[in-house]
Amino acid sequence: MITKKVKSFIKKYQLIEPNKTVLVGVSGGPDSMALLHLLKEENEINGLHIMAVGVDHQLRGDASEQDMLYVEAQCERWNIPFIKKKVDVEAYKQMNKVGTQVAARTLRYEVFAEVMKEYEADYLALGHHGDDQIETMLMGLMRTTSIQGLKGIPYTRHFATGKIIRPLLPLTKEEIETYCDVHQIEPRIDASNFETDYTRNELRLDVVPVLKEKNHRLHQTVQQLSETIQEDEIFLMDQAAKVIKDIVQIRGEKCEATILLSAFKKQPVSLQRRLFRLTLNYLYKENIPDKISYTHEEIFLRLIGDQLANKRIDFPNGLIIEKSYEEVHLYFEQAKKNEIMYERTITSLPLEIALPNGDDLHIKRTKIMDTKKTDVHTFIYPEGEIIWPLHIRHRKQGDRMSYEGLNGSKKLKDIFIDEKVPRNKRDDMYILTDDDGEILWLVGLRKKSMTWTTGDACIVVTYIKND
Repeated sequence: MITKKVKSFIKKYQLIEPNKTVLVGVSGGPDSMALLHLLKEENEINGLHIMAVGVDHQLRGDASEQDMLYVEAQCERWNIPFIKKKVDVEAYKQMNKVGTQVAARTLRYEVFAEVMKEYEADYLALGHHGDDQIETMLMGLMRTTSIQGLKGIPYTRHFATGKIIRPLLPLTKEEIETYCDVHQIEPRIDASNFETDYTRNELRLDVVPVLKEKNHRLHQTVQQLSETIQEDEIFLMDQAAKVIKDIVQIRGEKCEATILLSAFKKQPVSLQRRLFRLTLNYLYKENIPDKISYTHEEIFLRLIGDQLANKRIDFPNGLIIEKSYEEVHLYFEQAKKNEIMYERTITSLPLEIALPNGDDLHIKRTKIMDTKKTDVHTFIYPEGEIIWPLHIRHRKQGDRMSYEGLNGSKKLKDIFIDEKVPRNKRDDMYILTDDDGEILWLVGLRKKSMTWTTGDACIVVTYIKND
């Protein structure tokens, strides 16, 4: 009956294809040893190449080493290759300032990924079962109000060279223990599983048994709920992925993004949340801090709906989210501080300059020009009025310029405000000056007024955007 349940689950979700390499994570406990035995049996039918990998976290002294020796002996008896690795959880905790469970899990999965790549494995099979799913869903319910936190343990996901699979999710802990008894498997028991220092253990020992008394099929109910939420989430994230390119401008190399508000607001709130999540995935490179929660989503959505044209909020790990008129800009503050101010001197013509932002500047000399045909990305100036050499640079504090129709001069900061240029884009704009520091052109916005005579020799500067 137990074997049939697992086979049915594998078939339903097409978890394993024949003739593939399956790496099984084993600890010596009932769950992983039952999984290894089940897959060994499946191997005889579907020609799988089964390998086992064990990770010694070195947290329980000699007991950890004995666990690995037990697994090694059992694998030898079953004729299954076994790879064992040691990790230093305590050192990782100290270096990264995280808890024991986070450190152990991080290092364990690093080992799994390393071994998968080394042996080009197609699957990593893990022994999570139905009771684990109940605990995970309960923890999600306690810690978050986000759907993300209620998805539970996925039956499969992409990982390293292939996928993680969890074939035991339809089984209870009791069924797994029965399977071990029937097949004369005598697993190792981790005594720390019975300590209530961790929330998960407390739920396992005190809460889940009470719930299962009320509903002995609770593991099935919870698993079905988890699968439904996961399927809905996959669909909604797929929909968000289809429209994100028209709504969010991602600049991956600079870890920046710009959300176009008019397009964003047209989406249903459910898609707005997922567009926000996808944007964070790009910026944090999918390592979204645990500190980011449903509350942060709500703060972001309030920012979107706020009537204020300009507003800034600070997110974990130095991420700045800044609303500026009809755009929202996301960037890391430290990265902005670390950017080098650009300045280049122009002494000879013609010249083509590749700017740091990927755009180009073309400068040439010509005789006759019709100034009425110029656009915001073309600047023409009488050569006789220029104090050479020219300079192209980023703005500096205190920069001012005069332009046609203005009495005196004006701070660039005020020009940016007048033109509704977002604050995070102002430092990326370029300025053309002469050798006296006179600003001739604030590229794309303002040009210095000039005295023009047809036939004068002139300088033509063209700014070419390479979007």
